[in-house]
Amino acid sequence: MPDSDVHVLVDGDPDTSTLLLLTNAVAPSAIWNPVVPALAESHHVVRVDLLGHGTPPRYDVATQVRRIAAVLDRLGRTRVTAVGHSSGSMLATALAEARPDLTAAVALLDMGPDLTAQLPESLLFRLVRTRFPGAVLWRLRSPKSMAKAARGTAENVRIPESWFEHLHRMTHRDFLGVMGAYRDYLEERSLPDRLRGSGLPLLVIFGADDERWRASSAEAYRVVPGARIELLPGVGHTPPLEAPEPTAALLLDFAATLVR
Repeated sequence: MPDSDVHVLVDGDPDTSTLLLLTNAVAPSAIWNPVVPALAESHHVVRVDLLGHGTPPRYDVATQVRRIAAVLDRLGRTRVTAVGHSSGSMLATALAEARPDLTAAVALLDMGPDLTAQLPESLLFRLVRTRFPGAVLWRLRSPKSMAKAARGTAENVRIPESWFEHLHRMTHRDFLGVMGAYRDYLEERSLPDRLRGSGLPLLVIFGADDERWRASSAEAYRVVPGARIELLPGVGHTPPLEAPEPTAALLLDFAATLVR
């Protein structure tokens, strides 16, 4: 993925501590839009989109994390709180593993600890994840139907137009490559196991009505010393869109407890 395929958004005072917001494989950083104003009042907020359209493409988590670390190095940011939503949680975890010098704490939103926590996917999503008929369905896809199939949010939640645009730009090869890379990372070792020896503060936020991962699986993160686990009642897979105020409040409260 060449540098042109990294999109960075920065908000807030650069003299304050940094919250790094990472999104999942099929969603743009715009899913964080509802929480950014509250976070940016007291923090430097960095959002990174890894667009995944490189030639040749590199989808593995290690490569993606090197790109994220390079962004932080260019911005001169250290000791960030890495916040990941869904599969973006794997990037936050991998950053803590690969660059502990950059990472002060980790927050994970709606990400199961391992593949056993995954709930059954919609038929459309399962088919699209295959090479065939997935490639055909991808060409015929409606971005809105794909976003709905992937999101797991409540029906009354408005999805940003940029999500549809992101899916429209994404090739089927990109989609399979990114999803496969994340699956490989999770199969290799669970997230709690990766984080338990890091010594980093950990916050886990889960929508109690998540349709992609069993919310009860959040308990598996308690093997990480001092892990804080918060469930949001009536919220699905995407708390930043569905419940921005409590989500921002939890992140701000967590960040306030950190010793810089």
